[in-house]
Amino acid sequence: MKKIVLLSVLSSSLLLASGYRLPVSSVKSVALGAAYVANTKGADSAYYNPANMVFDEDVHQIEGALTNIGLPPVVYKDNRNPAFNGESERENILAPTFFYSSKDYNGVRYGFSVIVPAGLTKRWESPYPKAYAQEFALKIIDFNPTVAYKVSENFAAAVGLRLIYSEGKIKSDGSGVGKNIAREMEADALEFGYNVALTYKPISNLNLAATYRSNVDINEEGNAKLFLGGDMYYDGGASLKVTLPAILALAISYDFGATVVEFEYDRTFWSEYKNLDFNFKSKVPLDILVGAFDDPKPRYWQDADAYRFGVTHQLNKKIVLLGGVAFDKTPVQEKYLGFETPDSDSILYTGGITYQYSDKVSFGGAISYTDKEDRSIKNETVDGEFTDSSALLTTLGVSYKF
Repeated sequence: MKKIVLLSVLSSSLLLASGYRLPVSSVKSVALGAAYVANTKGADSAYYNPANMVFDEDVHQIEGALTNIGLPPVVYKDNRNPAFNGESERENILAPTFFYSSKDYNGVRYGFSVIVPAGLTKRWESPYPKAYAQEFALKIIDFNPTVAYKVSENFAAAVGLRLIYSEGKIKSDGSGVGKNIAREMEADALEFGYNVALTYKPISNLNLAATYRSNVDINEEGNAKLFLGGDMYYDGGASLKVTLPAILALAISYDFGATVVEFEYDRTFWSEYKNLDFNFKSKVPLDILVGAFDDPKPRYWQDADAYRFGVTHQLNKKIVLLGGVAFDKTPVQEKYLGFETPDSDSILYTGGITYQYSDKVSFGGAISYTDKEDRSIKNETVDGEFTDSSALLTTLGVSYKF
């Protein structure tokens, strides 16, 4: 089984949006805070709203972008004992993306995208948090071919197939707090889902749009090792189901000429995530290892809403300015929050610019800052406060028409 950094991708998204979802990846989506469903234009329409491909220029378009996800340490202060205090490791993660949309073929357009739609990365080296989540990482890549059809001059529909590849890595070590048990696991998976999109233009400068991405249950399978007192008691097959939740987005945009404004509401159906449940191919020995690693851990996340507002302004023939703000609710209830998911409600502040270098080539850059609320938690694992959660995304991209 390949070496995997699953946990490091899982926590990164935890600090970007609700749960471990990553809602932005292209230059314009980052710059608009994901308020980019009704007014998509260019190659990245193939992912954010493939129905809009039919209203775009009659050319082939490609776009590539690279995003750096910067995550400063999350600080934990315990109410019971200062020895339980700690902070997570600083993270910098590169996420490349690719988009393609085709020219018109008798009312039909084709698209293809490769993006990172979700992920988690959280590493703790402080003794108490390390006992539960020394490393908890998940990498998810979405390969998404789409096809769109122009039903009429003002209505279009699209469907797509999602090929979800994921890799994961989990470590925990309780030796620093007197729990001489430890775990290591690496796994991967390939699963499938679908997406649909609709756009209706009741008048030329007004777009109404809806997109839906299906839930995908990712069954990570690989190898696990369990330790007690430094001795290995299990070395064999293991699996873990990870939920990539369904997402419904409803959006409206209005074109004032040089300026387009968009409002988007989306709901992420996190209620599908009910348990963190490791399954082992063979019987796990010793009750202490069964209780710590084999018994399901309840999560019961809630569906989460987000509200996004974006503005696109054509400054002149070559320069477009973009900006936005978004409000994301966390799906993680206090009772079930742990060190692998120190999530809270957040506000995103975003901005960006695109520059039309020539008739065929354009460049762009965007920045997004996520400010997470401090959160006090009291449950079976945590009795303290998480602070300083935030994320800084910087994205550079290039587009080409032919």
